Amino acid sequence: MPKELLTQVSPEVAVNEQLLKDHISRLIKVSSKDIQHISILKRSIDARQKAIKINLKVMVFFQDEEFTEHKFQLPDYKNVEHAQEVIVVGAGPAGLFAALQLIELGLKPIVIERGKDVRGRRRDLKAINVEHIVNEDSNYCFGEGGAGTYSDGKLYTRSKKRGDVTRILELFVAFGASEDILIEAHPHIGTNKLPQIIQDIREKIVEMGGKVLFDTRLTDILIKNNQVQGIVTQNGDTVLASNIILATGHSARDIFELLDRKKVFIEAKPFALGVRAEHPQSLIDSIQYSCDYRGEFLPPAPYSIVKQVGGRGMYSFCMCPGGVIAPCATSPGEVVTNGWSPSKRDQATANSGIVIELKLEDFKPYAKFGALAGMEFQKSIEQKAWHLAGETQKVPAQRMIDFTQNKVSSEIPKTSYVPGTTSVEMGQVFPGFLTQILREGFSEFGKSMKGYLTNEAILHAPESRTSSPVRIPRNEETLEHVQIKGLYPCGEGAGYAGGIISAAIDGEKCALKIGERLGKQ
Repeated sequence: MPKELLTQVSPEVAVNEQLLKDHISRLIKVSSKDIQHISILKRSIDARQKAIKINLKVMVFFQDEEFTEHKFQLPDYKNVEHAQEVIVVGAGPAGLFAALQLIELGLKPIVIERGKDVRGRRRDLKAINVEHIVNEDSNYCFGEGGAGTYSDGKLYTRSKKRGDVTRILELFVAFGASEDILIEAHPHIGTNKLPQIIQDIREKIVEMGGKVLFDTRLTDILIKNNQVQGIVTQNGDTVLASNIILATGHSARDIFELLDRKKVFIEAKPFALGVRAEHPQSLIDSIQYSCDYRGEFLPPAPYSIVKQVGGRGMYSFCMCPGGVIAPCATSPGEVVTNGWSPSKRDQATANSGIVIELKLEDFKPYAKFGALAGMEFQKSIEQKAWHLAGETQKVPAQRMIDFTQNKVSSEIPKTSYVPGTTSVEMGQVFPGFLTQILREGFSEFGKSMKGYLTNEAILHAPESRTSSPVRIPRNEETLEHVQIKGLYPCGEGAGYAGGIISAAIDGEKCALKIGERLGKQ
């Protein structure tokens, strides 16, 4: 009978099949020749001691037992070309996984996406990086796959209670992701590999009779007697359907404005805002692994840190080991930062958002905007940063210690942020209370992570798109909007998810609720 066990090994043993087999054989007191196969079920790093260990959960198969490699397969999708149609607005993870679930239920998804497909997006990403040109419909936030496609592909979530995380991971594997995402404590696909997987998902949707329409922006939602009737696109085309999944992402400000104009109930939502800090990856390695050189068997070290400063949480967000900082503005006249890593995480720098939790009371200066007050607060900081940095896609930057000492950095070295930086005293970008918390917080970070507080670290501003500044409220049971029947607010943009996995789960949940409503369960 196969034997499941937990063990700790050195990094070298963890990546070497024969060494691992030898270790397990000694552990369970059998000959290594008696072991047919070892399946790694879970893997994580324990860096609490100077001698770093890898925690493994394994299943051991012996020679007299049958072992077959598990192949992850897609569900048995049926063709839905002539089935009842459901409109899905947005081709991010929430929209795409909603579409796949609709097909499983025998419903036809009509996915509309304001941006381009994953290949077409690349030209617009080059334009924003090199020419400082922002395409409002195709950028790091908008386009096939959503914000996650070209901004890292992290699959870690704390949202275990929201749904079946394993199902989503296994679907990603079936669409071509490495099986490593099923065993790593912090799974990650990588920005270089995720586009092909997203394209394969879209091709499966189309193959099964669904539609995916690019360069198609929602400009109106048709509503009669508080029931959706369909949508209107920017070309004036009408698409009719009595069920709409609204999965537009956290940066679709025009959608929030549309709902507000139509008096569809929405509400301001707190979010977090701050800077993106970049360190040499070797420095983060030395802090986290307590060594001068991490060696060839350990991955680039991540970090996670949280402090309470001035009665607010200040914490690392979307930390990218061996990654780069990207320009994520969605309109001209603003600058926004985010980070991503390739699958190997082999860049020379590490970056992370360092953000502070905001409260609804912080938005009082923008109270005249009602439910859009948080969005206007967010916009004001992005626009101020754009102006201070020279009105291009360059961003304000400052060395970390200089920032804590309220001192303009005399020189900013080249960072991974391709459009470039402008030396600015960061206190000019943020309201005074945020600046003070950031300054105190970085000093506290330095006490917990010796070496973190350094002028080798460069702060880029702002990190402002951590989550949606608006919530589109929905019925807890039906997941429909509290006011409009047939409208299903979904994912990050509606305030119900915080990353690829939780957004995908939420997309599936909304699709399942539509299935229930239509008797498709």
